[in-house]
Order: sequence, then structure tokens, then C-alpha cells
Amino acid sequence: MKLHIQNNFTAELPADPSEINTPRQVQQACYSYVLPKKPSNPSLIHASIEVANSIGLSQEDILSADFLNTFSGNTVYPGTKPYALSYAGHQFGNWAGQLGDGRAINLTEVVHDNKTYTLQLKGAGPTPYSRTADGFAVLRSSIREYLCAEAMHYLGVPTTRSLSLMLSGDQVLRDVLYNGNPAYEKGAIVCRVAPSFIRFGSFELFASREDHVNLKLLTDFTIKHHFPHIKKEGVEKYLAFFQEVTQTTLKMIVEWQRIGFVHGVMNTDNMSIHGITIDYGPYGWLEDYNSGWTPNTTDSQHKRYRFGNQPEIALWNLYQLANALYPLIEDAKPLEAILDAFSTDYEKEYLNMMQNKLGFQIKKEDDTVLIESLTQLLERVETDMTIFFRNLSNVTKKDTAITTFNAIKDAFYNEKDLDEAILKDWYNWFENYSIRINQETLSDSQRKEKMNAVNPKYVLRNYMAQLCIDDADKGDYSLLKELFEMLKKPYDEQPNFQKWFAKRPDWARDKVGCSMLSCSS
Repeated sequence: MKLHIQNNFTAELPADPSEINTPRQVQQACYSYVLPKKPSNPSLIHASIEVANSIGLSQEDILSADFLNTFSGNTVYPGTKPYALSYAGHQFGNWAGQLGDGRAINLTEVVHDNKTYTLQLKGAGPTPYSRTADGFAVLRSSIREYLCAEAMHYLGVPTTRSLSLMLSGDQVLRDVLYNGNPAYEKGAIVCRVAPSFIRFGSFELFASREDHVNLKLLTDFTIKHHFPHIKKEGVEKYLAFFQEVTQTTLKMIVEWQRIGFVHGVMNTDNMSIHGITIDYGPYGWLEDYNSGWTPNTTDSQHKRYRFGNQPEIALWNLYQLANALYPLIEDAKPLEAILDAFSTDYEKEYLNMMQNKLGFQIKKEDDTVLIESLTQLLERVETDMTIFFRNLSNVTKKDTAITTFNAIKDAFYNEKDLDEAILKDWYNWFENYSIRINQETLSDSQRKEKMNAVNPKYVLRNYMAQLCIDDADKGDYSLLKELFEMLKKPYDEQPNFQKWFAKRPDWARDKVGCSMLSCSS
């Protein structure tokens, strides 16, 4: 197994002078060197051949002892020195101070096809940033992360990628619901791949400590290696950087809203500087369309990170990044101008995205009214978001409101909930929708094709992940492999997977792991 190693991050940025692996405050450093804990009996459950190819590895490499040892943390790859990142963050809106990679260890950077990737193990043991935790991960959360990152990639959402999923052979103690009932679970390790794992919180840490020397070093490094097209100098360089992070973050959120994805923990330490989805904890897909839903038990009271609030939270987080970068710019006005444009830009991008979901190629100003009335209707009775939008593509220009209703009615969780008033409003909406699609020049089949390219048929519903976890706990990985293959083509019909194009079953409505999850999940 041959990797083309590069160590820019550790070569150019300051290290923690101490290599003592105990929880502590780390000053004036971007990272701490730390070795993964050797697993007692590692075994490979699954690996992505596509991700392996992207870093220069083959199927043969995946099956090698080198691969098993390197990506379980059993051995350190020659010429590398693993490390954990130092960063801070706001958690649920509150300043938390130093956080850092508490259960993630970066192995190295690799170069392949002129692209740079950072390889990171999640669940490979404690670091100086583990605080009161053990630094390990369990099979349950590792399967969720492994599958979800790849599912998101194939859905067209910017994300970290998953290279491998391994069992450590060790048992890990976890209290799933934080209710005083800890139990031992199988330990597991995921290898995550991204351009880097630099976060909003990486900049917040130095700004909070008024360590402007290292703030500048980190920002200059990030621009040089990850935004090399920014050729400006001085203040203009930092503003161009912030502008780009704002735009990529905005686009990522639009994609989340398009597919009904809820991240669950949009803390500033979970926001990537690359505008990619990072840190899959208590995430979920909307089953019924509900703007107030969050999958995170920790957030069940205030619902800060609910589906409908994700754009506002992204903006709030960008404000914190602007505050962190301010010492390099020393002028609030240009930063405020970039932030002020976010909401207007988001409205435009969101409208365009919803027009595409509804099959409108010709953009009309009054589409906003039709879209708003639809999202209000979807919330009035439980309506499966994925099934509704996917089935809407079957509607033709000549269909009556009743025919249209019949085309989408499978999306309702309980048709009996539709009283006369709601039915009347639905029929009105379908009539308006019919008028609108009759203004389109595309044929029904062309419109269907366009709609099906943005409205997925298959998403990783929480109950599906839970079924996979239940089987994997018994040593059966066949469902994991099945879901992995299905999620590679979420927009295709895939008739052999039709059983997964279904509403959440009743048994999963309130089951742990299927509706709500904790941060440690």
C-alpha cells in the first residue's frame, strides 16, 4: 500500500510543545501530536473503493494487512506523525472555549491527482482535547457516520467522505440517552477524508485568546493551501476568504434544505471552513415535513438546530467567524456587508432550489406564493417529504386536481387526518400547480426527468440506519452493504430497492435511534 504523503499542516503551523496525552489547555498551537490507541483485534467491516481510488489506493490495497493496520490505528504509516487539532467553539449558542479533536486523530495529508486530502480516524482513542470522554467511538455511531457521509456525497451535498469502517475488537461504555444506564458496546473506527478538518472554531480559539500571531498564521496557511486562487494581499485577501466561506456555507445549507437533511449539532466547531458537511452525530432526514423538527435529544427543549432554523444558524455561525477574523481586518463594515448579503442571497438560492424541485424551469416572481402555500400545507398533516416531491414528478399537464392528489397521496402518513378544509386547500394548490406547469415549455417526461434529478427517491432514513446497526451488532453486515449500494444512486428508480421507498414504519416513530438521538450517538 503506497500513499503519497505530504505534511504541510504540521510542517508550517505550530505544534503543542508537550506530547503528554492528558486532557489540558493547549496554548499557542494548532495541534498536538498524539498516537492512536492500538485496537486489540481490528477487523475491516467495509471500505469505499471510490474513496480509496481518490487517494491512490486499489481494491487489493483495501484487502491488505497494511490497510487494516493503518486505518485502525494499529500502526503509524511511515513518514507520518498523527495529530489532533486544537479549536474552540460556540455550542448551542454558548461560548465553550477550547474543544479540539476529542475523538479524532489526523493521520496525515496525502496527494493524488493534484488534489490534497487529510485522512482522519474517528474513535481511535483519547487526545489532549478529550476532556472527560474516552476518545473512542461505538459501532452504532460509526455506521451512521460512515453511511451518511457517502449518502450525502451521492445526493450531491458537499461533505467529508468515508474511506473505511472497522471494528476495534474492544468494548466501549456508553450511556445512549444520558439517563444513567450505561452499557458496553462494540468499539469502531471510521476513517474520514476531507480537504482538511479546519473549522470555524479553529480561528475562534486564537481570536478568543488574542493570539493574533497564530490567528494570522492559520489564516494565511488556509488561504495558501486551500484557497490558492485568492491572489489578493493584506486585508483584501482575508475579506475574499471570508466571502468565499460565506458563499460555500450558504450553498451547503441550500442543499441540506433541498433533501430535508437536519444536521442536529450546528455548533461553530462543527462547521467546516470548506463549506462541507462535517461531524455526523444526531442527524436525520425529515420523515414528515416539519420545519420545527430536530433529531437531537440535547436540543429537544429549545430546538435551536431545527430544520427550519438551519439557514439562520449558518449566518449566526458566520458572524462568529467574522468576529474571529476581525483582528486581521480591523474594519467591521466590509465584513457586515458580506454578512448582510447572506440572507438575500439565501432567499434567491432557496427559491431557485424549490422551483427546481417543483419542475419550474421558467422562473416567475409569484412562484414564492405557490412555494410558501405548499410548505404550509405540508406541515398541516404528516406528509412524507421525500415521497411527496418524488411522486409529484408523475403529475402531467392535463391531470385534474383529483388525479394529482391520487399521485401523491401515498406521502400522507394518515389520510384520515385530511379533513374537508385541508382537502379543499390541497385541491386549490393542485389547481394552481396545474396552471403553473402548463406555462412550462418542457414536456411532461422532460419535466419529470429534471425533477427526479433533484428530488431523491432514496435517503438514509434513521430507521434504516437503525435496522443496519441492529444487524451489525449481531455480526451481520449484509444490510449495511445493501444500503451502501442503494445510496450510491439515490435519484435512480432502482426497482430492486423499492421496499426502501416507503414512509417511516410506526414502530420507528418513537424508537431510540429512529426518531431522536443524543450527541454521543
